[in-house]
Formats: sequence, C-alpha cells, structure tokens
Amino acid sequence: MIALHKFNIFLLLALLPAIIPAWAAEAPAAKADDPPVEIIEKNPAREVGYHVGDVLSRTITLKVNDQYKLLPTSLPIPGNQKRYRNKEQGIELYASNLSESHKNGQNVYTLELSYQVFTSSIVAKPAALPPEFVKFTGNGKLFQVRIPSWNFRISPLAVYGSVNISKDMSPLRGPLLISDHRQHQVLYAAFAILGLSLLGLLYILGNHAWLPRMGGPFSKAYRQLRKARPDANKLEAAVNHLHQAFKQTCGQSVFSAEEILQIKPAFAPLADDIARFFLLSRAIFFDQAKQNVPPNPHAWLRQFARRCRDIERGMK
Repeated sequence: MIALHKFNIFLLLALLPAIIPAWAAEAPAAKADDPPVEIIEKNPAREVGYHVGDVLSRTITLKVNDQYKLLPTSLPIPGNQKRYRNKEQGIELYASNLSESHKNGQNVYTLELSYQVFTSSIVAKPAALPPEFVKFTGNGKLFQVRIPSWNFRISPLAVYGSVNISKDMSPLRGPLLISDHRQHQVLYAAFAILGLSLLGLLYILGNHAWLPRMGGPFSKAYRQLRKARPDANKLEAAVNHLHQAFKQTCGQSVFSAEEILQIKPAFAPLADDIARFFLLSRAIFFDQAKQNVPPNPHAWLRQFARRCRDIERGMK
C-alpha cells in the first residue's frame, strides 16, 4: 500500500513538467520586471438580460510610458470565437477599434471592443467577455498585458415553463414599471378641451378685439354703453352709438326693423327688440316731453347691444 502511494507521488511529479506549460499557455502571467501598464475598463451598464444576437461593447484604456508602444499585430481580430477548454463559448468578437494619444509622458491607447452573443438556453446561464492579451515593445523589451474578462448573464428568448413573478424578483431585474402613456393622453386631451372651453368663454364674454369678429361695430357700441353712466343727458349718445353700429353693419342708414332684416337676415331673432329700439329712438329724439320713454332705458340698451354683439359674432 505504501509502495502504491509512493508510486502515485512520483507519477504526479513526473507529469508536472507537462501540466505547467499547458496551464501557462492558457493564462500567461506577467513577469515581475515588466513595465507597469495602467488598465481602465468601461464595461456595459448591466450584467443581465442579454439575448442571442445582442452586441456588448466595452472600452479599454491602456496607459504606458512613452518609451513603449503597442504592437498592432497583437490586437484581437474580429470574427474569432474564443474557446475555453476547446469548447466554443458562443461569444464572438464583432468589432475592434484602436485610437492612440500622448499625454503627460504616456502613450494612451483606447481599445473599443464589441462582442456579439451567438448562444441561447432555456434558462439564464453565465457567460463572460473573454480576456484579451496585447503586447508592448520598446526599450529592448517585449512583454504581454492581460485585459481582464467581464462576466454577465445570457437570458432565454422565451420563458421555459410557468413562472410565478412574485417569486422571481431578482434584485438585478429592477422594478416592474407600469406604462402611464394612456393616462398622459387622457390628461393632454383634457387640457386641450379646457383650453378650447376657455377660449370659447373668452370669445363669448370678451369685450376686447383679441380674436376675429370681436372688434365689430356692436362690440364697440357695447363697450361704450358699459362705460356710460345712466344719465338722462347720456341717453341720446347711447342711442346714437347703436344707430352708428346698425349703419356700419348694413352699409347704409336704416330706419326700421324690416329694412335691417332685409339686409342682415341674421338679426331675425331680435326683430321685436329692433322694433322696440326704433320706437325708443323716436321717443328720445322727437318727443319733447319724453313721455313714451320707458323707465331705466340704459339697462335695456346695454342688454340690447350685447345681444346684437352676439349676433354679430355668429352666436344665436
């Protein structure tokens, strides 16, 4: 038994010279006397949720003393699939771009690498962007630098089997968001209706010529009547304002409701009020005693001017 144990130890020692070179070829180590190279990695923002066909990009910045330069022939070649233990990993180098600059006595190399996923599974599985090895030369030396690998997860295109979402709340997934697009559309539509309503209310109640057809003759007459005081001396001026408005609207002087309705049929709903206005006008201008003038004529004239203004604006 002891002899068999010793035989195993001697066999292991005999195989070490063959094992060590194979391991070194797979992951060569940097020498202690190699010049220092600063490596800055910028990897994808997330580590999960990648599917077959997705492209992952990473940016590697290498800073070295300006005595040393990167060998372009050592750069990774697009189209090569990395193998691990002679098995394809389904990760292929899609593109490789190198830019060079010089700053503060250093050569700065920016290497942009893009990898594409060519594998999938029925469940999420681990994967890695493989390590890359680039070489530098200068000052009589040739040395190699290892760019570290980056681990991530490849997700299946479809869920295999039934999944209880309440038991599948991975902290890497993030919160499940509910779309509020429809609520935003309803809110915008409500604001639009409110704006149109306010505009219509302004058009109906507004006294200034802010919109088309708001500065007509009766609008001006109504503004003048609203500013006038209910004074007997101002009564003739108020009636005269309305006469001028009828004259400008009809394009000529008019003296009866029938004449106005023949020229402007839109005033038909106010036929009785127009006839009453002309009776009031005759009582004011031709009746010395003004016995036929009704009480509080100013209030009625303002209401009549407003109704004429509404007809003028196309509101019945």
